[in-house]
Amino acid sequence: MQRKRYAIVGTGSRAGMFVDAITTTYAEHAVLVGFCDLSRTRMAWYNRQLAERGLPQVPAYHADDFDRMIAEAVPDAVIVTTVDAWHHHYIARALELGCDVISEKPLTTTLDRLRKIDRAVKLSGKSLRVTFNYRFAPAYARFRQLIADGAVGRPLLVDFSWLLDTSHGADYFRRWHREKENSGGLLVHKATHHFDLVNWWIDSYPRQVFALGDLMFYGAENAAARGEHYSYSRYTGVAAAKADPFALFLDQKEAYKGLYLAAEEETGYIRDRNVFGEPTTAEDTMTVTARYANGALLSYCLVAYAPWEGLRVAVTGTRGRVEMDVAENVTHLKSDSASAAASKGAFKRTEIRAYPMFGDAYEVEVPKVEGGHGGADPLMLEQIFSPAPAPDPLGRSASFMDGAASILVGIAANMSIETGEMVDVGDLFDVSGREPG
Repeated sequence: MQRKRYAIVGTGSRAGMFVDAITTTYAEHAVLVGFCDLSRTRMAWYNRQLAERGLPQVPAYHADDFDRMIAEAVPDAVIVTTVDAWHHHYIARALELGCDVISEKPLTTTLDRLRKIDRAVKLSGKSLRVTFNYRFAPAYARFRQLIADGAVGRPLLVDFSWLLDTSHGADYFRRWHREKENSGGLLVHKATHHFDLVNWWIDSYPRQVFALGDLMFYGAENAAARGEHYSYSRYTGVAAAKADPFALFLDQKEAYKGLYLAAEEETGYIRDRNVFGEPTTAEDTMTVTARYANGALLSYCLVAYAPWEGLRVAVTGTRGRVEMDVAENVTHLKSDSASAAASKGAFKRTEIRAYPMFGDAYEVEVPKVEGGHGGADPLMLEQIFSPAPAPDPLGRSASFMDGAASILVGIAANMSIETGEMVDVGDLFDVSGREPG
């Protein structure tokens, strides 16, 4: 059997999960034929990891040579794991050059970039899928199955709170994510996961969005208002930061040293910036209200500085209500490998309860599966790379339109925060007639 050829553009820590899957678990069916990145240091780090495991090294191309990589390496598919603001460029160009594309979430960050991708999808005829790994978490799939089986009847209201703790949430404010021009803010970068889950759970796409949000905890101004003052702009190598509970030291982990610290002179990217420094333009506290095509309403909030991490969600409908609580065990800063760092988020505790409208409430058993993101990552990778993946009756594999619908909530929410007005999603991008399911 001829192996499918993959190239990866963007070789930060998120690429590690895909590198490992292609070169180990699915090596019989897949082959990695190219790396592409702004940093030759990062690409060399991955190639050293491969060499240490006795695996062949992969040709490395600078970001300016993306077209040449496609011509010489001839990938069947390109995996895009760059900074979010560059997703559209590589997605569209790969499609134009005849490749299928697998994109990390979020699909992109702005409306004009989404439209560019849409044109490329229509003109190329190639496939584009978005890696929403949370769809594959057994707990979230069980929640979807309950709703699909009629446990709530017709969904009318989704009440959804997601908490990021002071390890994971803070990490977005150490990195490029804290500048909204790079990430679209957390309502695009992070909440795209959550909006996609809602879209998938209730089998509909958003129509109207209103939002409020602000930077209320991180950033220099908020720290000063609490009487906190910091003399350092980053953590690594700073003696004064040793006792800082928000500190991240890049010289303490081989993956961070190889991927980021060693590449600083080449790229200028500082991975361990003080979370109470500047510039910080992304919000850390957000609320969103949305109306869906099927009439359901969403009430959503996201906070990035909670003392614990996880979610609380409830869907109430014409025949009952289902609730789910999840506490996550965030391990992404404890690992010393890029692949494990990318596969964070084991579930410490999961509870699902169903409340029939005129019956007794009952606990719902949730299957436990090993692996990152509550057991989701291995299942998602099987759907991507296996030539004969397990059946997917719940439609967990996300399409281009699923990716578009999820970021449209975040994009509309950002617009609403700016203007103070309700935003009609149909005025931004046409998803009518292209409902999920």
